[in-house]
Amino acid sequence: MIIGNGLAGVWSLAAHKYTALRTRALWWFIGIAQVAIFIQVAMGVALVNKYKYNFPKFHAFYGFVAIIAVAIIYSYRPQLKGKTYLLYGGGGLFLMGLGIRAMLVG
Repeated sequence: MIIGNGLAGVWSLAAHKYTALRTRALWWFIGIAQVAIFIQVAMGVALVNKYKYNFPKFHAFYGFVAIIAVAIIYSYRPQLKGKTYLLYGGGGLFLMGLGIRAMLVG
């Protein structure tokens, strides 16, 4: 999740400057990296519910904030039509930061 969103963010920022990097593969990669967040949070919730693990509360908080951030990034697409690559570049790096923070807290 961390590496995937970081790479997606850097690729998207580079695609803003270099049009040759604006490929369909970029959008697939971004989608896979963001879906990984949902899978990871769902697996965490399932494990906590089944095995009653104790975990730092902020660890779960950052996971749910990441899901909300994905929704916000997606919802801003129409308003930032000309800056879509910047939106997803910054968003990918932000999601990477949330993942790093969740890992350090947990």
